[in-house]
Amino acid sequence: MTEQFAVTGMTCAACSAHVEKAVSRLSGVQSAPVNLMLGSMTVTYDEKAVTESDIIAAVKAAGYGASPASQTDQGQLRRDQDAALRRRKKHLIWSVVFLVPLFYLSMGHMMGLPLPQVLHMHPLLLACLQLALVIPILILNRNYFTVGFSRLVKLSPNMDSLVAVGAAAGLVYSLIEMGLLAAGQVSGMPDLYFESAGMILTLVTVGKYLEERSRGKTTGAISALLALAPESAMVRRQGQELTIPTEEIVAGDTVIVRQGGRIPVDGVITDGHAAVDESAITGESLPVEKVPGDAVTSATVTSSGYLELRATRVGGDTTLSQIIRLMEEAASSKAPISRLADRISGIFAPAVMAISLTAALLWAFVGGMDVRFCLSIAIAVLVISCPCALGLATPVAIMVGTGQAAQQGILIKSAESLELLHKVQTVVLDKTGTVTMGQPRVTDTLCAPGVTEEELLCVAASAEKPSEHPLAHAIVEESQARHIPLCPVSGFRSVPGGGIQATLSGEAVLAGNAGYLAQNGVSLAAMEADAHRLAEDGKTPLFFAESGHLLGCIAVADVVKPDSAKAIAALRRMGRRVVLLTGDNQRTANAIARQIGVDQVIAQVLPQDKAKCVAQLQQQGQRVAMVGDGVNDAPALAQADVGLAIGAGTDIAIESADVVLMKSSLLDIPAAMDLSRAVLRNIKQNLFWAFFYNSIGIPVAAGVLYPALHLTLNPMLAAAAMSLSSVCVVSNALRLRGWKPPAFPDQPAPTAPLPESAVFQSQGKEENTVNKTIHIDGMMCTHCTGRVEKALNDLPGVEATVDLDSKSAAVTCTPDVSDDTLRQAVEDAGYHVTGIR
Repeated sequence: MTEQFAVTGMTCAACSAHVEKAVSRLSGVQSAPVNLMLGSMTVTYDEKAVTESDIIAAVKAAGYGASPASQTDQGQLRRDQDAALRRRKKHLIWSVVFLVPLFYLSMGHMMGLPLPQVLHMHPLLLACLQLALVIPILILNRNYFTVGFSRLVKLSPNMDSLVAVGAAAGLVYSLIEMGLLAAGQVSGMPDLYFESAGMILTLVTVGKYLEERSRGKTTGAISALLALAPESAMVRRQGQELTIPTEEIVAGDTVIVRQGGRIPVDGVITDGHAAVDESAITGESLPVEKVPGDAVTSATVTSSGYLELRATRVGGDTTLSQIIRLMEEAASSKAPISRLADRISGIFAPAVMAISLTAALLWAFVGGMDVRFCLSIAIAVLVISCPCALGLATPVAIMVGTGQAAQQGILIKSAESLELLHKVQTVVLDKTGTVTMGQPRVTDTLCAPGVTEEELLCVAASAEKPSEHPLAHAIVEESQARHIPLCPVSGFRSVPGGGIQATLSGEAVLAGNAGYLAQNGVSLAAMEADAHRLAEDGKTPLFFAESGHLLGCIAVADVVKPDSAKAIAALRRMGRRVVLLTGDNQRTANAIARQIGVDQVIAQVLPQDKAKCVAQLQQQGQRVAMVGDGVNDAPALAQADVGLAIGAGTDIAIESADVVLMKSSLLDIPAAMDLSRAVLRNIKQNLFWAFFYNSIGIPVAAGVLYPALHLTLNPMLAAAAMSLSSVCVVSNALRLRGWKPPAFPDQPAPTAPLPESAVFQSQGKEENTVNKTIHIDGMMCTHCTGRVEKALNDLPGVEATVDLDSKSAAVTCTPDVSDDTLRQAVEDAGYHVTGIR
């Protein structure tokens, strides 16, 4: 199982590396990535081999605190973090207050600033004043010593350990010199490091404060989402309206939301009407009209109107909670590019301490330098080293990137998928519901001479209204959209495989395919050519006649989404190969492909073969992204290098995908790839800076320039540089907050799809199978074939492909599947089997 834990006490990247190492050592733990910014750890483990308490004990043994995230109040945790930031700011201000006079007393004379004559005459008094001024700084910043030395005792030193050892070394040396001065064994003013210790602690605190403040901005997207959830809500219980905390709402409660109010939970409207602003969740800027029966989502806002809704998902099950969880999981996961930095962070602190000691000893015994010089070298090496810059390089960029994506309606579930997105070479698109709307719409109306479109639609919709067929619904919806009034009909009868007949105002009305109307003596000669053209375009032409005279033809099809062609053109301009994958027949698939301009069409694919198709593309050396929305797309989404699910799709598809497109727009695919490229570029910049800084800073601090240039690095400058390095990395990552989806130009003229690989040939079928052909009556469109295919493919041991033109299904099944079973499945779907061979 996978569980998230809240981890406390971590101060730098070395800490997160120690926690991860401590938990990963446990038998049964598969992975335990730790996120320093969120203070979280996501552990995947075998619950039979290790328990939750074992994991918490391992973290505590490493010197940190842990608790299950489910038992942690995230809101309180963030409030505690804000309070800690304010406390650090206060400590910083007071540290500066004491540091300024300390610096003046110790360094003022070097700058020509006057000191009281009494201090020149009494060096011990000056030393005591410096000690008195540094003590408050030590107390204010004691956390570096308590944490640093405790980690050192546990043999897991971190950045605090480096600072603590460096500052303590200067303090101990200064106290010894001060003791010798008091004993009269030193004449004049000795070399003291009180100001260096105070300056180191203060500068490191400056860096920590700026870093934590910047890191707070990187989690701004999650904080903004948390702020969307209202703290209280109004519910109706036992006839009374009560205001209760949002977390006390239970499934089934009636929740009341008035104008301007935020919807606290997911639910279904039972009463009222409102325009709901869903921009926080979907990114859609225009409010959506909601009426009884419509679903609403938590954290959306009623911009006008009044709603009563039945709560269906509450607490951690709401859409908002799931989005926040996905973002936190993405931020907690590790991108492959971060592995080198993670390995280095784990051994960084002890390596630096070894380098510091070695440099000091070499300068003492080989270079012949005095104690002050060697101590300065050792302290400079300790304080300039910064494992945080390495450890923060990847997670801060990923956190900001996934936050920006979420604000644009793109949910990225893992750092690995974010890294892989811009490396994808082939994008495979499911057709129905992904490229197309997923439901039939009226596309064309052809009227006979003397008949208007309004008259044709009035007769057609009136006659089709009693029908349950999807094509009938499309015609009725079109008439409603045009506000065309309908007429009452009588004698409605559906004819399987043909159409319908009814009586309207005493006149006999016929509707259906060309064959049905021809059988009833209606001449279609005037529209045969147009009907053939519509069929070639993948549309279903339906003819309508009244009293034996043709009124016209209405074409219905699953239309392409408005932005699909534009998105595909953008992908091709980015150098991606685009493949349309569908179970539809070849003619319909080619018609859609001509509209959107894909590189290749793979048609007549059985639902269970979609994953095999993706695997075949991967075997050709392609890195593949799969985009889908249905249950049958889930295996292909899991098989692909990156799976992208349409937000309006099924729960299982969304669960199987690595990325969820909340706006259900294909334009978010090239946008996500552009963001992936921007994040990876930012990570590489951060890693380069972190490696460059440490590879240059540590040798300079160790004194490599001294023999040639007589240049050494003052410990105070080293502390300033160390603080600056982390701030630079975080600040660079914050530049990603300015990322916006690129403006994609209008698509060029679509190009014809490639003819090869047009029909997917399933491989690896069981040898012990039989092939059958089922002849079916009653199918009129691709939605009919889809129903029959689903009914047959739901049978164990059956694979079926249905062809509308031949009115047949090609079935491959195991010998134990009888003809009666196949016949029953088709007839249960509402169609008639005329024969099986």
